[in-house]
Amino acid sequence: MKYELIKNAMDLVAEFEIQNTTQQYTNDIEGFKKWIHKNQSPQSDYDSIDWEGKENGRSTDSVISTLLVHMNRFAKNYAKAAILDSDFTTQEDFIYLITLKAFGKMSKMDLIKKNVHEKSVGILIISRLMTKGWILQEDSEIDKRSKIIDITNEGLKVLDQQMHKIRQATAIVSANLSESEKLELIKLLTKLNDFHSNIYHQNIDSENLLQQALTYKN
Repeated sequence: MKYELIKNAMDLVAEFEIQNTTQQYTNDIEGFKKWIHKNQSPQSDYDSIDWEGKENGRSTDSVISTLLVHMNRFAKNYAKAAILDSDFTTQEDFIYLITLKAFGKMSKMDLIKKNVHEKSVGILIISRLMTKGWILQEDSEIDKRSKIIDITNEGLKVLDQQMHKIRQATAIVSANLSESEKLELIKLLTKLNDFHSNIYHQNIDSENLLQQALTYKN
């Protein structure tokens, strides 16, 4: 029994050395542990997690896509509740103000791209905020030919008045996840965000988007 265990362990080490020729993992116990975690556990994880439609062959990709869409809608519902009886028209209004407050003045297109909107949608939001006096457009100090957007004192004031409820809505989205679960989720979502951001910033037209994205993935 003991010898069989040792043999299996040695076979696993040999497999690790063969697959690790590109030095993706360090050739020590830590690298070996990471390799085992990544390559030897997926099937057991698959068996232990259940989801709707799994028995009919529904893929993990389908589940992830659906859950992300649902989470976005849940978050929007909470955000909508947070701005009831306020001067905000939509969730995007306060998100644009928060972006300017956090990152400082920037061009219209930088502001739109930071919020992953189409240009036409972003321009409408910016125009609405300018009409309300919450943001202003001014000449760039670097290039006088360019215009930049900044938040006004009135914009800061109206944002501050609603931030308590906005923070409540944000906290509800992460639900009852533990702190370690939140950190792991941030890690995974950041990986997804980095992948899709690279594609988004290439401004690929809709006709070629899917094919280009698939090529990038592969």
